[in-house]
Amino acid sequence: MEVDPHLTERTVQTEELLRGSFLHVVRDTVRLPDGGTATREYVRHPGAVMMVPLLEDGRVVLERQWRHPVGQVMTEFPAGKLSPGEEPLACARRELLEETGYTAREWARAGRLHPCIGYSDEFIEIWFARGLKPGRPQLDDEEFVEVISATPDELLAWCRDGRVTDAKTLTGALWLREVLSGAWVLDWQAQSAPS
Repeated sequence: MEVDPHLTERTVQTEELLRGSFLHVVRDTVRLPDGGTATREYVRHPGAVMMVPLLEDGRVVLERQWRHPVGQVMTEFPAGKLSPGEEPLACARRELLEETGYTAREWARAGRLHPCIGYSDEFIEIWFARGLKPGRPQLDDEEFVEVISATPDELLAWCRDGRVTDAKTLTGALWLREVLSGAWVLDWQAQSAPS
């Protein structure tokens, strides 16, 4: 049974506009619910993960890095793009280690978010990590990241006052608040060290 046929668009044709090393942009011709046609341009994305790393003392691990499209240093939860065929948990473990140096004893999948539905099919899987063990980050040559920590209250204040404006981190802060309050429960799973 079709859901929401009065709103659903059907792709008739797809044209590739750009295939770069990071971005893949397409233009779809779609059939509208009323029978007409229109075009939709958007970025195709392989998906990503975001981690909410919990330290034993109650703080969370964050990072600060320059984000060229917005021209400023952003404070955000660690995150990274899925490699082809990579499972989200494997990506979360890899990215947490690479960007922050931390490994985690336990992981819990929280949910999924779509950060820019108007122009991209990107999704971001949200993972919580605890039982953290510090190590040395393994950044790419062109990556410059400052690892910091904050209490949940500090993070929420930064969200409120506009210091944190990154959509995935704002969503992560919502999940963090609800998990810490007990309103949203996570299913924690122990994980062996990555090989």
